[in-house]
Amino acid sequence: LEPIYAVVFLDAIHYHVRSEGQIVKKAVYIAIGIDLAGKKDVLGMWVGENESAKYWLTVLNSLRNRGVEDIFIACTDNLTGFSAAIEAIYPKTEIQNCILHQLRNSARYVSYKDIKALMADLKAVYAAVDEPSALHALDVFAEHWDGRYPQIAKSWRENWANLSTYFKY
Repeated sequence: LEPIYAVVFLDAIHYHVRSEGQIVKKAVYIAIGIDLAGKKDVLGMWVGENESAKYWLTVLNSLRNRGVEDIFIACTDNLTGFSAAIEAIYPKTEIQNCILHQLRNSARYVSYKDIKALMADLKAVYAAVDEPSALHALDVFAEHWDGRYPQIAKSWRENWANLSTYFKY
């Protein structure tokens, strides 16, 4: 593997598989890296029982042992303990929570009739040209939607430090 990756996307996909005559759920951990030249590589896939920060620590150790010395940005799904696992192996790595995961989490609360307009308003937040513009768009979003869905803007604000990393670049 390359010694340095600009971005590494870390996520797990859950599958039902047949194991010893029974259907069980397994997690396939996937690491995809973008190197400094912009080339995308699948860094590895690992099969585990279920997604956990402890297993991610094993995955990150495997990447370190296979030659990855540093990661500039790790994009994750905000699993509890995930950031600490990354920091244990790559202490200088910045965390970027996956915007798609945040959007899916936000959509869980929304009535079908509101989803299209609400998602368009959220796009103004994550597609803003810079962080001040994004924060302004989040304020506008909250003014419009907090009456019906107060937990959405609250969640974005609580996770802002790791949702806004990409604005530095």
